Amino acid sequence: MSSKSADGGGLREYLGFASLGESPTEQKLREMKRRTTLRRLYTLVGLVFGVLFFFLSLYMVGFSIVELVTQIPQFLEALTEYFPPTTYYGIPFVDVGQYWQFIVAENLFRASLVTVSIAFAGSVLGLPGALFFGVMASERVVPYPFNFLFRATMSFIRAIPALVWVLILIPLGGVSPFTATLAIMIDTTGYLGRLFTDELEEIADGPIEGIRSTGANKPQVISFGMLSQVFRQFIAWIAFDLEHNVRVAISLGLIGAGGLGLELDIQRKTFNYTEMMACIILILLLAGSVELLSQRIRSYLRDDEAVEQSGVLEAFLNAPKKILESTAGRR
Repeated sequence: MSSKSADGGGLREYLGFASLGESPTEQKLREMKRRTTLRRLYTLVGLVFGVLFFFLSLYMVGFSIVELVTQIPQFLEALTEYFPPTTYYGIPFVDVGQYWQFIVAENLFRASLVTVSIAFAGSVLGLPGALFFGVMASERVVPYPFNFLFRATMSFIRAIPALVWVLILIPLGGVSPFTATLAIMIDTTGYLGRLFTDELEEIADGPIEGIRSTGANKPQVISFGMLSQVFRQFIAWIAFDLEHNVRVAISLGLIGAGGLGLELDIQRKTFNYTEMMACIILILLLAGSVELLSQRIRSYLRDDEAVEQSGVLEAFLNAPKKILESTAGRR
């Protein structure tokens, strides 16, 4: 009988039930021990699952170290076509003249302009929809659960990549810069609208109540009490979204939607590695320039006087130093 009692007590203790005569301190210690044990168990299970899924992923994609090693010589041989060698004053160097000749011959600067135009036009066309859905999805404007309709619409848009939107819109104009612009417009509505909603959920209630106390109607409360608080944040997110859309426009070109991506895809299919590298260089310059411009806008909106007083070139040259200083400061 005593053995059963002991076993029952152990079971009760393992399940976390309090025993008679046990002090609150002992109960808390036992509860902490039980939580620690469960946490370690969950961690172990999660680790085992992660490792198994990792090896399953390698199997599904056909990853092979042997194949990787055997293809390295072929890759190194192709590098001489990506970076054609030449000599300047007897010094080995990359023949950048071949890149320039191809860029001029194929008028890649116009293709770059097409890519930027797709991104900019799509961003501007999607901005009204993003603002509308972003505001209407906020519980401060439309009460729950009615705002869920607008949130669900944006979630549906985000669930479909811009590349798939282009394929859906093929009946409107084929795979072209026109449909790419429409795809980015739809994509902007979903992504930028969600960012707008998140910003509106974080604003202070004071200005809203102040505007309401003056007898303002609903649109006036939204305009002067809500949107006025997040004006700078909205501009910063718009700049970031434009930066993102330039990259999207490049990727859409790879399926025939025009711009630099289309030219890169043509050269890829014909295995012209030197010409591919010329396209990649322009893509890097284009995406980097837009990203630098976007960063400057966001820095200006944050009232960063140090960046505000320096030029673009100076900011670019000082970037590595600032990164090192911030890293050292975190340590």
